[in-house]
Amino acid sequence: MSEKETKQKICPVAAKCGGCQWINKSYEEQLKSKSQNFHKLMEPYCRPEAIIGMEDPKHYRNKVHAVFGEDKRHNAISGIYEERSHRIVPVDSCLIENQKADEIIVSIRGLLKSFKIRPYNEDTGFGLLRHVLVRVGFFTGEIMVVLVLSSPIMPSKNNFVKALLKLHPEITTIVVNVNDRDTSMILGEREQVIYGKGYIEDRLCGMTFRISPRSFYQVNPIQTEKLYAKAMEYAGLTGRETVLDAYCGTGTIGMIASRNAARVLGVELNKDAVRDAVSNAKRNQISNIRFYLNDAGKFLLEMAEEKMSLDVLLMDPPRSGSSEEFLNAAAKIAPERIVYISCNPVSLVRDLKLLTKKGYRTLRCVAIDMFPYTDAVEAVCLLSKLR
Repeated sequence: MSEKETKQKICPVAAKCGGCQWINKSYEEQLKSKSQNFHKLMEPYCRPEAIIGMEDPKHYRNKVHAVFGEDKRHNAISGIYEERSHRIVPVDSCLIENQKADEIIVSIRGLLKSFKIRPYNEDTGFGLLRHVLVRVGFFTGEIMVVLVLSSPIMPSKNNFVKALLKLHPEITTIVVNVNDRDTSMILGEREQVIYGKGYIEDRLCGMTFRISPRSFYQVNPIQTEKLYAKAMEYAGLTGRETVLDAYCGTGTIGMIASRNAARVLGVELNKDAVRDAVSNAKRNQISNIRFYLNDAGKFLLEMAEEKMSLDVLLMDPPRSGSSEEFLNAAAKIAPERIVYISCNPVSLVRDLKLLTKKGYRTLRCVAIDMFPYTDAVEAVCLLSKLR
């Protein structure tokens, strides 16, 4: 059997989708390859610990997005864009997506005709429904459905909600997001809650977090707990430290650190995420954490100028890695330890190169498989200041 035939047997759309690059490999092979790749990258810095994999690597994605459109006969289709194109590959179920989320998306597609709702056409600009985003609380079971529309006016909105809830009473909130721009961005700026509270909550590492349509939250909760546990192990907090959670998002890792730190500062540029972070801290009755809406590098430089001390820096930058300005600012304030969480080991290694020139050495590192069946891997590194 050819590689293409193997892929099609496991998933009929794998060849067109391109999302699961390693669908033809057994999970043992995937872990072995990821481990070898990570070892090669980290060789100049430190010897990695054994890769942390999943017991059951299927249906782990608790955030599921579907793009909507029409086929040649004007029937509604939903799925994902074909790799490197804007052609929609119809998908009803996916090996790595939450099964309940997939079922809800199929149900929404089935309701469109009876409610005279047309999917959006990118070429003509006609149609209403552009995307559907479903977020599932892994531990709470709460489910959010976000309907991304090209216009704020949705016909028979209340009856549509009733019909969807009849099919899926487990849905806890439904939000309409308006994206009327010619853009590849999924979500627009305007939102209207049409059912429930407009957000869901989930538990992670013993804490409760609020998740809004636009807030960042790791898509694989089982592995996220392992990732954060390893980050806390590396941080080695004793209750006396001042900790900065850079790129803090909704405050997850900073709040987890707050249990064993004197005080935690969280910095984030996304105002929605900061709002959620403040709400999350209140919800969990955490009093030793403060969040700032600011650029992380700028914030670090201001701390250094004010002669403030920092013991541990937690950083979880975007896929592109950190900026040189941020790393220079980090070196200037000179925390004793830096715990670097990375979703891209290539940019991690680039940043380690600069940090090692600035007086740090890498003591420990580990790869965590957050995204089975893909070639992506997450990593955690502990850097210590040279004396």
